[in-house]
Amino acid sequence: MAEAVRRLEAVGVPGAPGDALALIAHAYGSVPRHALHAELTRPLPPEVAARFEAAITARAARQPVAQITGQRQFWRHSFTVTPDTLDPRPETETLVAAALTLPWRTVLDLGTGTGAILLSLLAERPGTRGLGVDLSPAALAVARGNAGRLGIAAEFAGSDWFAAVTGCFDLIVSNPPYIAAAEMEGLSPEVRDHEPRMALTDEGDGLSAYRAIAAGAPSHLAPGGWLAVEIGPTQGAAVAALFTGAGLTEVAVRPDLDGRDRVVLGRLAPPAGN
Repeated sequence: MAEAVRRLEAVGVPGAPGDALALIAHAYGSVPRHALHAELTRPLPPEVAARFEAAITARAARQPVAQITGQRQFWRHSFTVTPDTLDPRPETETLVAAALTLPWRTVLDLGTGTGAILLSLLAERPGTRGLGVDLSPAALAVARGNAGRLGIAAEFAGSDWFAAVTGCFDLIVSNPPYIAAAEMEGLSPEVRDHEPRMALTDEGDGLSAYRAIAAGAPSHLAPGGWLAVEIGPTQGAAVAALFTGAGLTEVAVRPDLDGRDRVVLGRLAPPAGN
């Protein structure tokens, strides 16, 4: 363990001790976390040593821990993660929390990835229905697998934003690619080199997805329905303006736990008198 931490720190991995602990737990597999300390006082079984060495080598190459272990805890569940999906992040839970303050029985998740947002919402609201769409067939396979493993009923389909979506929904959510092309080089290697580029950037100014979502949402929202999206911390005013320009009302920007702008909400005005 000490040697593994030194190897990770030598190549600049942040949080090396915590990562080494997570990866040794992954190498042991079936050993409960509370029993790990006792196991580490004994000689390392050869098969565990081999798995740990492979995991540390991958982490030293800056592969994210979630991709190595294949799992990420998000909201109330553990989700399968692969190189074909974004690693669900704690700040995205701000979008889930905001959506759960709204009234809805049907939800559309644009760019669903692992399905973490959609499945977390449906699990909190028994009896609701949801559709997750993504341009990536590989990501959709991960999302379907997560839904099946967690026992959460959801539908999934391939679509470029609203292109293959029919019908209207009480709620539309999305965590779209919002990193500008010029910002990509400054990302950590874990993100820049290991997560799907199409899920990170629009190869433009970082606002293309919001333009498409804002333009298409009014025709796919039920009267009085809500649109809620995750944003980068400097994009609140720009995305709010796009929502307002699309005719949405009650537009608001919500912060994450660090106080940074993280979610923009907007409502399709209900018919007069409602």
